[in-house]
Amino acid sequence: MSRIVAKFGGTSVADLDRIRAVAARIKREHESGHQIAVVVSAMAGVTNDLVALTRAAHSMHDAREYDVVVSTGEQVTAGLLAICLQEQGIPARSWLGWQVPIRTSDAHARARIEDIEIAEMERRFEDGQVCVLAGFQGIGPDNRITTLGRGGSDTTAVALAAALRADRCDIYTDVDGVYTSDPRIVTRARKLDKITYEEMLEMASLGAKVLQTRSVELAMNHGVPVQVLSSFDEAIGSELPGTLVVDEENIVEHEIVSGVTYSRDEAKITLMRVADRPGVAAAIFGPLADASVNVDMIVQNVSEDGKNTDMTFTVTRGDLERAIKILTDRKEELGYTSLVSDANVVKVSVVGVGMRSHAGVAQRMFSALAERGINIQVISTSEIKISVLIAEEFTELALRALHTAYGLDAA
Repeated sequence: MSRIVAKFGGTSVADLDRIRAVAARIKREHESGHQIAVVVSAMAGVTNDLVALTRAAHSMHDAREYDVVVSTGEQVTAGLLAICLQEQGIPARSWLGWQVPIRTSDAHARARIEDIEIAEMERRFEDGQVCVLAGFQGIGPDNRITTLGRGGSDTTAVALAAALRADRCDIYTDVDGVYTSDPRIVTRARKLDKITYEEMLEMASLGAKVLQTRSVELAMNHGVPVQVLSSFDEAIGSELPGTLVVDEENIVEHEIVSGVTYSRDEAKITLMRVADRPGVAAAIFGPLADASVNVDMIVQNVSEDGKNTDMTFTVTRGDLERAIKILTDRKEELGYTSLVSDANVVKVSVVGVGMRSHAGVAQRMFSALAERGINIQVISTSEIKISVLIAEEFTELALRALHTAYGLDAA
């Protein structure tokens, strides 16, 4: 008998027919003798509608009331799934975040899970009950409902699996695993049987939308085996050909590069002829940080006389206008001559733990792009990834070229 946490995303529970199909899948797992906790998202599109309602009500709405509204989508799904399980003869009950309880920080709309009290849930397991939990939500120190940020149901599922010491955490979504690249663009992309936590964390943060970044971080910190599966495949559990996210030691043979990913949510800012002196970088990036503008890639070009520099960096497209205003308001203080922005850029990255033990990985990337006339605007690296900023019009060409260059194409 295994203890399993299964999470179903919005497309998996998009309507009552799909919820019934999820219930049938859980029934098969339950009848195999497993203890099961199910975490559900809101039905597809519901959270977007709820967010739009709160913004329409008041553009400067109270974040605490925002959480009250947007958390209701998961409540509906949890109740409906519990009813469908009961209709199929499976003992089940729904749980909201405050009923478990899942205790979080007080950062409304982006709370972090601090503790999950599992005693009552474990008692229900002993009675053979399936626990259906509304994802994405918890309760703050002031006993107010909190939400975990978009994609937070993944985080709920992994955190619950860690608390319950589950054998695995199955994430059911509308794709059947993690691919070497976006199969909608790279037709020869192939599904990975296994991927390391570190690789998945990098890919999630660099644009791959299969798993939420914080959920991967949690899984890595607590050693929770995560399996990415398709909710539209009729097989169950270990029969499913999904992708396992595991420790590096559980993968015998490492590819040099495991995946090529991209993010369109990028914008570039260049400050021209900034004084090259100590403290300038802090003066530029400090006010941006204070305004919660996240800066990613940074490159600095110092002039020949050593007195001035051009400073280029990237922010998310949603933060571009705010970043420009902050920097424009401080133009005299910062001393730059002009500001140039560009939102028509994309970040393309190659990721793989095999980079640690292989030379020439970056050279192969740069050569593959140069052969196709793609100019690299900014470069950033870590131990297991290389990212470049290029013009958005070359996205598809770059992804396919790099996928081939690193030998990732399916036979």
